[in-house]
Amino acid sequence: MEKETAVAGLVFDDRFLQHNPGLYPLWSTGGPYPFVDPVLHLSNHRLAMRTKHLIDLSGLGEDLLRVPAARATEEDLLRVHAAEHIARVRELSAAGGGETGDGAPAGPGSYEVALLAAGTGIAAVDAVVAGPTRRVFALVRPPGHHAVRDRGMGYCLFNNVAVAACHARARHGIGRVLIVDWDVHHGNGTQEAFWTDPGVLFVSLHQEGLYPAGSGNLDEVGAGAGRGFTANLPLPAGCGDAAYLAAFERVVLPLAHRFRPELVLVSAGQDACAMDQHGRMCVTTDGYRRMTEAMIAVADEHAGGRLIALQEGGYSEIYGPYCTLAVVETLAGRRTGMPEPLDPGRLAALPPSRAVGMDAEAAIGAAEGRHLSRGRSGG
Repeated sequence: MEKETAVAGLVFDDRFLQHNPGLYPLWSTGGPYPFVDPVLHLSNHRLAMRTKHLIDLSGLGEDLLRVPAARATEEDLLRVHAAEHIARVRELSAAGGGETGDGAPAGPGSYEVALLAAGTGIAAVDAVVAGPTRRVFALVRPPGHHAVRDRGMGYCLFNNVAVAACHARARHGIGRVLIVDWDVHHGNGTQEAFWTDPGVLFVSLHQEGLYPAGSGNLDEVGAGAGRGFTANLPLPAGCGDAAYLAAFERVVLPLAHRFRPELVLVSAGQDACAMDQHGRMCVTTDGYRRMTEAMIAVADEHAGGRLIALQEGGYSEIYGPYCTLAVVETLAGRRTGMPEPLDPGRLAALPPSRAVGMDAEAAIGAAEGRHLSRGRSGG
């Protein structure tokens, strides 16, 4: 049942499932794998489809305000992307598909789906500003945080979270936006979009050296007026809940409270989870719940509760949907009790869940020194 008001809202549209990036390429040749059974692209429709199915099966969907998806305009996209890139995605999509940049294929009709994905962030901003709800999860695809001004990257066509942040500032007069990116990969496109902008504090936690190569290092802190408003926390492979939560407590939250955001956005890629084939992290559903709780606390204290999480990556079709369900449950303030595919008790007993390893401690300590040693907001 759709509600007029709710603790949290959900944006999902079946049209998101129509984005088809094709088959997963054999990197040595660029051609398909030789198997009789085709290997779908990792950024296929199944994660979003299974996540929405799980939300409905859990009964949580009945508690969520359904926020309609909306189509971004070219004006919206031009705040982040070059006109030539927008035209390229449109033309490739109309011609049946093609590569929009670095590992970001479009399929037939992908341009319209990507407009819808980018517009969904805008719809979520309008919803939390207007007030029918203060928290929204946007279950969108294709993802966005790797897309840079002039090309797609890493499965991303347009930068959904950057478009949402720009809309919030241009149309609603929001002065300070916090973007926390906990995707296992560095949010390079979002970083680029706000590199010189002191009105957006961008914080990225990611597996060190994973993707893009050479991106997301500690010394990448912004430039000009935006210097100190980019904060990267590259973490060593093998980190789990303990390291992520320590990074939040010691770096992310102090930066957020110092910045005092008027709107909180999360690039919520659950590919740091314990079963994801793209990363080597060990974050559990409990870890995602606790990170979401931390973001809620920041939003409640500084932003009138206004918090939006947008789906980014996530490639475990088994565990990823449960991690996203944990995020949505926390936003909605209700545990559904859905049985999980991995034993939570056993996961909690593993070393990455219980203690911060030596390499992770060194990484978090280095981030504290880099980002919190100066008095200026953001570092």
